[in-house]
Amino acid sequence: MTKISILGCGWLGLPLAKALIEKGNSVNGSTTSENKLSILEDAGINPFLLTVESENISENIVHFLAESEILIIDIPPKLRAVDPNAEKKTFVEKIRNLIPFIEKSTIKKVLFISSTSVYGDDNDLVTEETIPNPDTESGRQLILAEKLLQENPNFETTILRFAGLIGEDRHPVKFLAGKENLENPDAPINLIHRNDCIRIIKEILSQSKWNEVFNAAAPFHPTREMYYTQEAKDQNLPLPKFSTKKSNIKKEISSIKVEESLNFQFDQTDYY
Repeated sequence: MTKISILGCGWLGLPLAKALIEKGNSVNGSTTSENKLSILEDAGINPFLLTVESENISENIVHFLAESEILIIDIPPKLRAVDPNAEKKTFVEKIRNLIPFIEKSTIKKVLFISSTSVYGDDNDLVTEETIPNPDTESGRQLILAEKLLQENPNFETTILRFAGLIGEDRHPVKFLAGKENLENPDAPINLIHRNDCIRIIKEILSQSKWNEVFNAAAPFHPTREMYYTQEAKDQNLPLPKFSTKKSNIKKEISSIKVEESLNFQFDQTDYY
C-alpha cells in the first residue's frame, strides 16, 4: 500500500482520491472548506483543513505530508484579484513556501498538475518539446512553479499539463450558449475529460514515470465553431454564434507522448 497526499481535493482531486483508494492506496486529502471535511472522510480520505498562502501555511501541513511517499499538487493559480498586481506572485510564492515542508517530509515524488496554457496561442502543433511561451498571468506563474519543483534535488517531479477540463457536470458550452460574435471560430479545440485525467494520473503512478513532462488532451480537435455548435444542439441549448473573422490560432495539443510512453488509450476520442 502506498500513502499519497493530494493537495487540493476539488473537482478533480476528490474523484482522483477515490480512484486511488479503490486501488488500495491510503490517501491524505486537503480542502480549504471546513464543510467538505465530512465529504472527504465519507469517501475514505484522511481529511485535512489546509490553506497554502504566499506567506504562511496551516500548521497541519506536517501531518498532511507525514509518512506519504507521493504528493499530488492540484491547486489552481486563482489570479483574478481586483487589483491585478495584488496577486502577481502569489501562486509562485505559495509553491515556494510549500517546498521546505516537502523537503523535510517523507515525500520522494511530486506530481504537479499544470496546464497547457503555459504554451500560449502562438504555436501550431504543441508537444513536450515545444518551448513554453505563456500569454496569461496564470500560465506564466504555472511555468515558474513547475521550474521550482523540477529544479529541487530533494524529490522527483513530474509535470502533467492538462488541456481544458470537461466532465458530466462541467462543460464550456454552457457559458457560450446563446452568445454572439464569438472569436476564433476556426481554432481547434483542446479538451480532456476528467475520467481520462484520472486514468493518466493512475498510469503515471503505477508505472513510476518520474522526472517527466506530459501534455494531455484528447486526440480530437475540430474547430470551435463546429464543436460548440454541435454540443449546444446535443444539450438543447441556444446555439452560439461565431464571428466570420478567421483567426490565426492553430494551437493543437499532441498527446502522443502520453499514448506511447504510458501505453495509454483515451476512453473517448471524440466528445460529441
